[in-house]
This record gives sequence, C-alpha cells and structure tokens, in this order.
Amino acid sequence: MSLNYTKKVLNHFLHPKNIGEISKPDGQSEVGNPVCGDMLKFSIKVKDGKIQNIKFLSFGCASNIATASMLTEKVKGLTIEKAKTYDWNKIVKDLDGLPKQKIHCSILAVEGLKKAIENYEGKRIDTAPKVKK
Repeated sequence: MSLNYTKKVLNHFLHPKNIGEISKPDGQSEVGNPVCGDMLKFSIKVKDGKIQNIKFLSFGCASNIATASMLTEKVKGLTIEKAKTYDWNKIVKDLDGLPKQKIHCSILAVEGLKKAIENYEGKRIDTAPKVKK
C-alpha cells in the first residue's frame, strides 16, 4: 500500500521544526495511540499568556512527525486561550491534506498540545499563593 503524501507533509517529515525538549518547561505532555503505536511528547514555555516556545519528540510515522511539526509552527506565539481551541482540521489543511488513514495523527498532535496546556495551568494553580483565613 502506497500513501500519497503532499510535498508539505514530506517537508515537515524530512525537516521537522521545533523538534527536541525544552529544559524546565512550563507545561509538558505525553500522548499515544495504542492502535498504531505513535507517541508524542510536547513541552511548552509560556510568557505573558502566550506560547513563547514549543517543542516535541516523536515515536511514530511520517504523518505523526509532520503533524506535530506543523502544529508547533502554528501555535507558537498564540495565547493559551487561542491554543486551547486549536483544531486538528487546521493541521490537515495547512499540510495540504493527509491520507485518510493518517488523520488520527493530527488529532493526536492536538491532544498533546491540550494536555501540555492543562499541565501548565495545573502548575499555575498549584503555585498560586495560599489565602489565609
């Protein structure tokens, strides 16, 4: 079976953007798909309510790497609130499409982003000053 990848998918697979880990991230996540075995790890740095930096590590196929790479390019600089509503369909569109059987990779990337944001928000709540009664 041959998959017809677009030029953009191949470019992000062969030359991924924002790959790696952020030391001392403000938020991080690990997500995986037990059916196909793909895994993603995201780390984010937040400043003034915006995603200042985002990086990812992948254990997966070309679509897994390409979707995570495209996602990181698109959400860097977004406010946390805007990033929380980021839709996997945008990744597919920005990559000029994905094979039908690889759409789940874009969904996994967005899930990883949202979990990293949840982790960041949870840390902010945990470190908030305690109010004495």
